[in-house]
Amino acid sequence: MKAYRCALITGASSGLGAEFARQLAGRCQLLVLTARRETLLERLADGLRGAHPSLEVVTVAADITDPADRQRILAACGACAPDLLVNNAGMGDYGDFTEAKWSKLEAMLRLNVEALTAMSHAVAPRMIAHGGGDMIQVSSLASLLPIPDFAVYAATKAYVSSFSEALRIELREHGIRVTALCPGPVHTGFGEVAARDGKKNKDLPMREWSYVDASTVVSEALDGVELDRPRVYPGLKIAAAAALLSLLPLALIRLAMSSRPRR
Repeated sequence: MKAYRCALITGASSGLGAEFARQLAGRCQLLVLTARRETLLERLADGLRGAHPSLEVVTVAADITDPADRQRILAACGACAPDLLVNNAGMGDYGDFTEAKWSKLEAMLRLNVEALTAMSHAVAPRMIAHGGGDMIQVSSLASLLPIPDFAVYAATKAYVSSFSEALRIELREHGIRVTALCPGPVHTGFGEVAARDGKKNKDLPMREWSYVDASTVVSEALDGVELDRPRVYPGLKIAAAAALLSLLPLALIRLAMSSRPRR
C-alpha cells in the first residue's frame, strides 16, 4: 500500500469523506480534513489522533465554493504539498427540475463542478512541483445516465467523470494518477440533503440491495488509484451495472429511464 506525505480530503466530516480519513490515517504523515461542519470534523480528528499517535491531523472548517476558503485549506497543508487529493465534497437534489429551488441547484453546480475543478486546479501544480501524486474524484454511477428527478445531479457527475478522464491523460507525464470513483447508493447523509420538504432517504427510489457500504467503497477506491484505474465502480452489483450500461445503446437507456419509478 502506498504511503502519502499529505492527504487532503474535502467533505471529510461524514460519509465517504470520514471513511477516507479513517482508512488513510495509517498511511499518511499529515491528514488535512475540510468540511463546513467544524464540530464533526474535530470529533473525527480527535478519534484519528487517538488511534494513530504519530499522525498529524489538521482540520479546516471551510466552504470550498469560496475562493478565500480554498486558499485557507491549501495554506493548512503548509510546506507539505498534498500528494493525495480526495475531491469528495458534493451534494444532490431529488425532484422535478421545474419545481427545484434555483438556489439549491446553483449551490450544487458550484460544489460538484466549480469547487471540484478549482481544487484540482490548485493542487495539481503543487503535485507536479513535488514529483507527482494521486487524485480521487468522487463521481457516481449516475454519471452514466440521464436520470429524471436527478437531472442536474447526474449531469454534474457526468462532468466529473469526463473531466477526470481528460485530466489523467494530461497529468500522467507528471507522475499523477487520476481516478474517478463512481459508487452507486451508499448509506451516508446524501439522501437527506438531496430530498426536499423534509423527506427522508427512504423516499428516494433506490432498493436496499443496490447499496454498498462506505468502507467497501473507500477501500476499492484506494485500491483502484494504486492500480491506476481510470474509474472505480465499487461493489460487484454496481460494477456489473456499469458494465451493462456501457453496452446499451442510448435509445434503450432512454426507454429505461422513461419507465423508471419516480416520486
